[in-house]
Amino acid sequence: MKKSLISLAVICASLIVVTISIGQYRREIPADRGGVPEWKNDPEFRHDVFTFVRVRYNSHQGWRRWATDYPDSDLNFSYRLQQLTSMKVDPEGRILELTDKELFDFPFIYMIEPGSLEFTEEEVTCLRRYLMNGGFMMVDDFWGEAEWDNFAMEMKRVFPERELIDIPLEHPIFHCVYDLKEKPQVPSIGVAQWGRSEGITWEREDAKEVHYRGIFDDAGRLIVVVCHNTDLGDGWEREGEDKWYFQEFSEKKAYPLGINIVFYAMTH
Repeated sequence: MKKSLISLAVICASLIVVTISIGQYRREIPADRGGVPEWKNDPEFRHDVFTFVRVRYNSHQGWRRWATDYPDSDLNFSYRLQQLTSMKVDPEGRILELTDKELFDFPFIYMIEPGSLEFTEEEVTCLRRYLMNGGFMMVDDFWGEAEWDNFAMEMKRVFPERELIDIPLEHPIFHCVYDLKEKPQVPSIGVAQWGRSEGITWEREDAKEVHYRGIFDDAGRLIVVVCHNTDLGDGWEREGEDKWYFQEFSEKKAYPLGINIVFYAMTH
């Protein structure tokens, strides 16, 4: 990893939480940033801020699944991260392909809806090198066994010798900032509203059980966290559309776990 990434990790190792309640539900949605306030960082430290990086990838379904929830989820999460912690955060974020040279400037990448992704051989090589050199990947929002099988097959190309294993609730990623008592399942806002009276939080019959699985390096460091049968990104994107959804899923589940994941990535 380049010097800028290393210095960022050092700064983020001293991250402190300034509040544990999100508390404010935003109902006004201006057109420019979807209701997300802007903020400024010290220009002298513009390279030492956390940047939310979304991965652009190819899909055999032929449409832009990588762009699901974009840009509102990325903007909202970045805003909440700088609001709720002492971390300095880029207000814009980035979109990168795994083959972009700039990838190694950023310690954290986010991949969404990978149920039909297809890696090229070059992407396989780049992702393996990125993760083995200190990078961290969060994967989110895909449902059911068929999508899992496709994703697992593609990741096996990246790490033939490593397994995706269940992360126990006792792992620090569930407790390092917010102390979660369960592995949360976050449905899309439409499913949540439809299933509210019966407590349905899954999007298909073969996706009732939420899974958080990971890949660990030789030192036991978690380098990939995979959020399966859940949709944290919708909890970020749709926070301003329904007060009940915000309070039940965005505030209690999607943001706390997302912040925990970033904190863990930046301190390990």
